[in-house]
Amino acid sequence: MSGFENNPFADPASDNPFHDPSVTQVTNSNIEPVDQYNPFPAHPTDSLATHTTPAATSPYQPAVLQPSTEPSPQATAAAAQANLLRQQEELERKAAELDRREQEIQSRSPGGKENNWPPLPKSFPIKPCFYQDFSEEIPLEYQRVCKMMYYLWMFHCVTLFLNLLACLAFFTTDSANGSSFGLSILWLILFAPCSFLCWYRPVYKAFRTDSSFNFFFFFIVFFFQVAVFILQAVGIPGWGNSGWIASFTIIGKNKAVGAIMIVVACFFTVCAVLSVILLKMVHSQYRRTGASFQKAQQEFSQGVLSNKTFQSAAASAASSAASSAAQGTFQGNN
Repeated sequence: MSGFENNPFADPASDNPFHDPSVTQVTNSNIEPVDQYNPFPAHPTDSLATHTTPAATSPYQPAVLQPSTEPSPQATAAAAQANLLRQQEELERKAAELDRREQEIQSRSPGGKENNWPPLPKSFPIKPCFYQDFSEEIPLEYQRVCKMMYYLWMFHCVTLFLNLLACLAFFTTDSANGSSFGLSILWLILFAPCSFLCWYRPVYKAFRTDSSFNFFFFFIVFFFQVAVFILQAVGIPGWGNSGWIASFTIIGKNKAVGAIMIVVACFFTVCAVLSVILLKMVHSQYRRTGASFQKAQQEFSQGVLSNKTFQSAAASAASSAASSAAQGTFQGNN
């Protein structure tokens, strides 16, 4: 009878897929379905608000535009006048400073520097005639040679003074040698300043300004100076030089005077040797400077044309020639 109690038209339980245990487990669970899930649950957020950190207040205050206050025309004019007065005072101060410097320059040498050679005391009536400063005016690579030329000139002056003393001693022993003593005085008076002006100062100015003309002038004059040194070292009797020949001539008559003259002859020999060495040194330095004979001619022509004395002489000659020509033309017309 059990078979008749079943409904033949009912769906079998085994054919219903929703009666599967896995499906029924899911449908009967307490988990909310996806379509009913709320991602923002309504839980309290007061506790989070209590833990929030407030933003730090900035120490800088926001810029506030201030109303622009334009100065009045009277204030602008007063400020401009004060500025002009200040500029005028500054210009007057600078003008006074320039006048003072110009007076100082005019009171100095033509080179714009106060002369310091020869080093004479300020109370001395004669003032220095030249300005000389190796460290300031001479380039570093030429200072050694230039100083050696200066020391050679000083050594030459000392030798001339000793030669005068030797000739004086010789004159005291033999009054017939008065001419040698007189010539020794002449050589000291003549050669000491002339050697300074004719070959030392030209080589100093040549190294200072890299002047080809001064180099050539120095070489011409110093060549004759070397010849003079050699003649003084030789010591021809009666020429006022205590050289080797004069020393050996007198040593047989008076040994003391002969010994003094031999010392002076040694000094003249040292002068001759040093002059030859320094001449070669200056020539080697001259070749490094790039000087030439063409540059010397240009410097000479420029110096002559820029010389005020030459300009005045040329102007006077031109004016006299023009006046004479005009006078001749006037007489010819008459």
